[in-house]
Amino acid sequence: MMAARRVFLVVLDGVGIGALPDAGLYGDEGSNTLGNMAAQLGGLKVPFLTTLGLGKIAPLTGVPAISNPKGAYGKMAEASPGKDTITGHWEMTGITLSRPFPLYPKGFPEEIIKSFSRAIGRGVLGNKPASGTEIIQELGPEHLATGDPIVYTSGDSVFQIAAHEEVITIDELYRICQIARDLLQGEHQVARVIARPFMGKAGSFTRTTRRKDFSVVPPAETILDRAAAAGIAVVGVGKIEDIFSGRGLTDSYHTGDNRSTFEQLMVLGEHLDAPALVFANCVDFDSLYGHRNDVEGFAAALMTADDYLQALAALLKPDDLLIITSDHGGDPTTPSTDHSREYVPLLVTGPNVRKDVALGVRSSFTDVAATIADLFGLTGWEKGESFHHELVVAAGN
Repeated sequence: MMAARRVFLVVLDGVGIGALPDAGLYGDEGSNTLGNMAAQLGGLKVPFLTTLGLGKIAPLTGVPAISNPKGAYGKMAEASPGKDTITGHWEMTGITLSRPFPLYPKGFPEEIIKSFSRAIGRGVLGNKPASGTEIIQELGPEHLATGDPIVYTSGDSVFQIAAHEEVITIDELYRICQIARDLLQGEHQVARVIARPFMGKAGSFTRTTRRKDFSVVPPAETILDRAAAAGIAVVGVGKIEDIFSGRGLTDSYHTGDNRSTFEQLMVLGEHLDAPALVFANCVDFDSLYGHRNDVEGFAAALMTADDYLQALAALLKPDDLLIITSDHGGDPTTPSTDHSREYVPLLVTGPNVRKDVALGVRSSFTDVAATIADLFGLTGWEKGESFHHELVVAAGN
């Protein structure tokens, strides 16, 4: 039995590796975040991920299927319906949803907007699907003149509220987001209400880093809850605290971009000296590049992440593991700027992890939770199929 002391679970948000069989139901036929980017750019440069076996998961231009990779490799299908951040992260911690969160391709119903407006004592601008960077340029001047917040949605299950920090303070923006969160229940229970503060002047508005997500509370026990109850440190980095509404975490570092997330991971890798599950989300692939169809930016961010992941792996102690995966696709090569319904890569490494192990195609993200349960000796966990035994180094090897 291989027992872990520290497990680093790193989610590269939006980094898919090929359309799921039901992708057509979501308008995502042919989506392949990594594959399509690699083909369009003539190759991806991710040497560390290549050494772990990324090229053996699926054909990727510039990423060879090397012999004797240094990690275990495979891919996972999402069992839950949908393709959003909440659904993906929840599933890898043990929650499989039976129905997707609601979407609003024509904006929110009038009764919702009227109720929200009455509750906050302000009007509402927008109420339509839109790019967050574009709608603040379009409606920012009217917002400055009226003080009314900008409400918009996207292909995700989100109710986003944008406001200039000098018109609606951060505390007030968070307050009205909580009002929206309390209002959006039942059939209108969106996955997330998101505060989207911005600054600047007409024609040059820019979003600030004080975004905050108000997510639905997980409806059942997660592996985070189970681990924390067993006395294991459960540390969220990035927007993990928002995704799980703070539940199941013993500590949290709310970072706003990949760089700060990886830097915090490096600090934890060097100084965290306790049995721990460190769960990190790297948001930039999704928020800065996938949603903006920025292929070059996406690829460059992957190169930077590859360097950081190699550095993090170098900090692993004998009983530590690094699990690298994703929550959904975000193919920037397609006309859509929404998430894509895709398989996600699964790469595992550590000093005592077997090398060149094919983990196959996992039928659910919950296999990650089951594996974490085994790694920490959390008995009685029944969600997912653990791949723990496939990682174990045989005696004498």
